Amino acid sequence: MEERPGCLVGLFKLAFLNAIFDWLQERFGFGRGLSCSGIGCGVILMIIFVILVCSTCTGTDWTSLF
Repeated sequence: MEERPGCLVGLFKLAFLNAIFDWLQERFGFGRGLSCSGIGCGVILMIIFVILVCSTCTGTDWTSLF
């Protein structure tokens, strides 16, 4: 059986992803730089964030504490 991280690890990963996403949005996200590059970077960051959140949510054993 495959070992998956527990609930606390999953919550820490999601909190870390949120902090990184907020920082990146402030620096490169929507409305930064030229209008096209700001929108493009914001969309790219959003897609990457959604993929990482989905992989964290599906790769975590939410019934285990650690």
